[in-house]
Amino acid sequence: MSELRFDDKVAVVTGAGGGLGKAHALLLAARGAKVVVNDLGGAVDGSGSSLSPAEQVVEEIRALGGEAVADGNTVATQAGGQAIVQSALAQFGGVHIIVNNAGILRDKSFRNMSPALFDPVIDVHLKGCVWTCHAAWEAMREQQYGRIINTSSAAGLFGNFGQTNYSAAKMGIVGLTKTLGLEGAKYNIKANVLAPGARTRMTEDLMGDRAAAMDPELVSPTVAFLAHEDCPLTGEILSASSGRVARVFVGACKGVTERENMSPEFIRDNLERIMSTEGFHIPTSAMDEINQR
Repeated sequence: MSELRFDDKVAVVTGAGGGLGKAHALLLAARGAKVVVNDLGGAVDGSGSSLSPAEQVVEEIRALGGEAVADGNTVATQAGGQAIVQSALAQFGGVHIIVNNAGILRDKSFRNMSPALFDPVIDVHLKGCVWTCHAAWEAMREQQYGRIINTSSAAGLFGNFGQTNYSAAKMGIVGLTKTLGLEGAKYNIKANVLAPGARTRMTEDLMGDRAAAMDPELVSPTVAFLAHEDCPLTGEILSASSGRVARVFVGACKGVTERENMSPEFIRDNLERIMSTEGFHIPTSAMDEINQR
């Protein structure tokens, strides 16, 4: 069985100063990728900054014989995303892989949510994916090759109490990534979603007894597969945690159709059939879902 390697490939990993991002960067570098280790170096809530975490990961990579460069730009602005990708282009002459992993938490119940809690989370998680991908998009189109892995979360896919800001951002990433997969198809740009579960600085106090089994290193092989040229997937969601990898999908139920006498009462009286998952369809695009109606 041949090893999946990344020789001659350049990868950008955001939020790579620790936790999942560090594990991703180390594995990609160990498999031959040249890595831009991006990390703002701030607190869990996004405040503060320091290049030290990114530099420490770069030192580890170089000590193991790999190539890497540290980058401390924010992902939350278009200028920051451009600067991160420019680091890859200037240092290594290209960009082939984007792993958007950077994140912050500002949890609060919805009743107590405010713009100061909501907006920065959207900026880092959702817009962070937008602006790094946007900065790399033209280069990937021109070289007819790219691999994008955007990090979502079970909180985005299924909801989580006290995380309306985080959940909204993480589900937005799913829609963004699915559309990138569609638009990038003819340029051999594949874009997929990772929904990880791991013991990190952001999650270690939330996982309880499960944290012991949730090593970040158990998630990174899924990232490496999605980042490889042999990966056939695009627009997909893979959940990875504690050694388990599974597909997560958005499906459309068969439903019922009534054009002559559609009414609220019709929906009430047919709710069981409407909600039934028997015979569901997994649309590959918005038009695919529309055509099933």
